[in-house]
Amino acid sequence: MRELAGMKPLSSASDNHLFYGVHRTKRGWVLREWAPHAKALYLIYEANGWARKPEFAFSPVGQGNWELNLPSKALSHGMLYKWYIEWEGGGGERLPAYARRCVQDAQTLIFSAQVWEPPKAYRWRFKAPPKPKYPLIYEAHIGMGGEEPRVHTFNEFREVVLPRIVALGYNTLQLMAIQEHPYYGSFGYQVSNFFAVSSRFGTPDELKALIDEAHKYKIAVLLDIVHSHAVKNEVEGLSRFDGATDLYFHAGERGEHPAWSSRCFNYGKNEVLRFLLSNCKFWMEEYRFDGFRFDGVTSMMYYDHGLGRDFGSYDSYFDGSQDEDAIIYLTLANRLVRERNAQAFTIAEDVSGMPGLAAPFLDGGMGFDFRLSMGVADLWIKWLKERPDESWDMGELFHELTNKRADERTISYSESHDQAMVGDKTLIFRMIDAKMYDSMDILSRDLEVDRGIALHKVIRLLTLAAAGDGYLTFMGNEFGHPEWIDFPREGNAWSYAYARRQWSLADHPDLKYKGLEAFDAAMIRLAREESLFSAPPRIVVQDNASKVLIFTRGHLLFVFNVHPQHSYSGYSFGVDAGKYRICLDSDASTFGGFSRNNADIEHFTIWQAPDNKLSLYLPARTAMVLKKF
Repeated sequence: MRELAGMKPLSSASDNHLFYGVHRTKRGWVLREWAPHAKALYLIYEANGWARKPEFAFSPVGQGNWELNLPSKALSHGMLYKWYIEWEGGGGERLPAYARRCVQDAQTLIFSAQVWEPPKAYRWRFKAPPKPKYPLIYEAHIGMGGEEPRVHTFNEFREVVLPRIVALGYNTLQLMAIQEHPYYGSFGYQVSNFFAVSSRFGTPDELKALIDEAHKYKIAVLLDIVHSHAVKNEVEGLSRFDGATDLYFHAGERGEHPAWSSRCFNYGKNEVLRFLLSNCKFWMEEYRFDGFRFDGVTSMMYYDHGLGRDFGSYDSYFDGSQDEDAIIYLTLANRLVRERNAQAFTIAEDVSGMPGLAAPFLDGGMGFDFRLSMGVADLWIKWLKERPDESWDMGELFHELTNKRADERTISYSESHDQAMVGDKTLIFRMIDAKMYDSMDILSRDLEVDRGIALHKVIRLLTLAAAGDGYLTFMGNEFGHPEWIDFPREGNAWSYAYARRQWSLADHPDLKYKGLEAFDAAMIRLAREESLFSAPPRIVVQDNASKVLIFTRGHLLFVFNVHPQHSYSGYSFGVDAGKYRICLDSDASTFGGFSRNNADIEHFTIWQAPDNKLSLYLPARTAMVLKKF
């Protein structure tokens, strides 16, 4: 760990989770909480009738800390409990800040903490895989991972979805909505209990079994961690925890997120830093996560949360509006992650492009391994909405896809969960729309469907091949899952109809979805087997009139013809001399195409001064990858 040489370890300052909360000891139980504004603090639970009784009163032990010691028989695994905190002028029930498990009553919908001390600890079977140099990320949500209109479980995901991820060839699984959140419809981004696994999906051991099984197949598992804000709920969450509004958060307007209706952490307080750093360490050590995708990094780094900014110049990064406390926290978090596991890695969800975000510590950076290339997905949506196909500009397209600092590593994607949320549409649904309901059988011929199928493959391969140092897709998007994502809410009569994944569509032999899934698997396999990301893309042809874009990446040649009508016979261009063969063709019948090229044909260059020329047939709306032999 060259980067950390000479630095003092952060681990000793990141063990709050081992001190606070409920812990079994040799002599019984010890319960601790930090609540400096409290006047009294009680354990209320099933065994004492949920009443404030003197024998269950905590004692103040200094620096705002409270402690209660109980005999072994007082608590047992599975018991439900809460704190009752009294403060000047009031009081209320609270869930412990460091609760490791919280459960919701099915009838009352009220959350309680639950003692989680199973008689046998989970026995890990497989070692974590080495850090993938170039992550191929499958972003997933456990609850919507099945076909039935309900919340699905860790076990179901492990048995049904994980094998699909393995078959597709992704080397990283990114799990959303794992930290407990009271409102299912928040997609996990309104966290209440930062140390608790969402009980909707199953038990802590069942999450461990899923991660363990992923490790068996050499798949790294990332936690989509939310440290950018917290839910406003007071009974379930941290807001006004001990009567004060600024215990974990900023006071006044600065403590309220104007767009997300949530609370904003005060990263300048040591207690908050220790809370969040301990949270990172906890998820790595207790559940063996291999790293984190940090949510809402842009919102953290700027006092205005980046709202309304275009970040068009470097003045936007250094104009005094940067929250240095948040930047320091993120740097410390990255340092802690490397300190605990040299094979772990981190990704920043940042739209601003802050310089140094994904640069090493010793170079003055914040230490993230990667930044999400969020502008690429926005580009595809914008072009599909606003530009007819014949107006696509090849030069602009290549520039936008490859526009990043040379020393900054990025993860690209054509669409994540964001582009699929209700109020928007997935890329394929935007192109095909209602015809997805009656024109996706393999015998159906429809020009709109043909366009959507073709561009779905072209867009994905362009994104993978030209942009970034890794790739991400959201669960189901790989085969063109129809419609949007909409979680149960009052506005849709609490329906699960759009909060599920219909795997049977991809498995049906008579539907076109299977071809899209097969193409995704072939594309990911190509990236892995041919070390795609080991070299930057180099432009060969940028023919805007013909809508042809050709570039190399390493030893592979990528050829795109995105023209909506024109196919080109004998399209000639200069390349290195040799023999070329097609190793991926989006137009192959296996992928739902028309097989207008023969992959078995060998293509030889011919010398035509001043260089060697390769001549190919380029069907409209297709992409090919060739390799020199």
